[in-house]
Amino acid sequence: MYRVLSATLISLFACIGLMPFLVRLLRIRGIGQFIREDGPEFHLSKEGTPTMGGALIVLATVLAYLLNSITPTLGVGWALCFVALSLGALGFTDDLMKLRQRRSRGLSGKQKLFWQLLVSLALAWTATRCFGVDTRIYLFRVGDVLGDLGPFYYLLVFLMVVGASNAVNLTDGLDGLASGSFALVMTAYILISFIQFRNHAFIYPHLRGSLDVAVFCGASMGSCIGFLWWNAPPARIFMGDTGSLALGGILAAVAIFTKTELLLLVLGGLFVLEALSVIAQVASFKTTRRRVLRMAPLHHHFELSGWSEFTVLVRFWIVAGICVGLGFIIFYIDYVGRL
Repeated sequence: MYRVLSATLISLFACIGLMPFLVRLLRIRGIGQFIREDGPEFHLSKEGTPTMGGALIVLATVLAYLLNSITPTLGVGWALCFVALSLGALGFTDDLMKLRQRRSRGLSGKQKLFWQLLVSLALAWTATRCFGVDTRIYLFRVGDVLGDLGPFYYLLVFLMVVGASNAVNLTDGLDGLASGSFALVMTAYILISFIQFRNHAFIYPHLRGSLDVAVFCGASMGSCIGFLWWNAPPARIFMGDTGSLALGGILAAVAIFTKTELLLLVLGGLFVLEALSVIAQVASFKTTRRRVLRMAPLHHHFELSGWSEFTVLVRFWIVAGICVGLGFIIFYIDYVGRL
């Protein structure tokens, strides 16, 4: 467990210590965030705030993991690094295009989906063929088997990668919301992967690298907390798509390697709510020409309803914490009851 703590502290202090230099560099180069004109008016004051801070989150996470990896030859940690770096690179490209075109939209949806498809295929293939992850779906990991998806497991992995990365991206519209909520989810996954290591690492093939998963979760949690130091309201830097797409991919990959695909819906409940709010808004407007929310994602609806940004942030963190706590309780009761 000391390696998990070490990885957490290394990434934490790396982000806290190096972020001011990145902020200064981004300001010198004029790399700032574009704000949607149709969003809350008070968000327009954030125009020009340095963005792409997610690059440091990803690099600090990978570095902290590599310095504390337990069994790198198993490759599970390398797979997590691949997902973080590849989706981080996708988000980086998207952010660069926004800056060059001087607008709030970068890559098209189809372009993002194509690259997310490639990442998900690589992740699914390595997980099932190299690391022993089976294609069955469990009701919260060690509960009853709901069914064996077989080759359709690749489709599930694709939906998880796309869904998680886009959900975190949608949540990243309020200072500190995405990074703080992600850190809470990673706290649960540190405990989940460590429990799996202590009890079943030598029984199930896909759990042999579970301690490395815990180390990687600790590294990513530390990076987000360190980033939150500078991203708390009023934010001095934003993570951009560079960070949000990478963090979403990490969520999906960790859920796959811990076989908690369904439990992720509970643990990441806040991200799910944010994504569903956008889906509901779009579906309602296209079918009835009416909006169910003042503005999507959900956090903007409450801002336009009169809640202050800080109030929305704290209350949404509370919701995220409740979801994480509930998810871990479900996992622990089910897991311990079957030991």
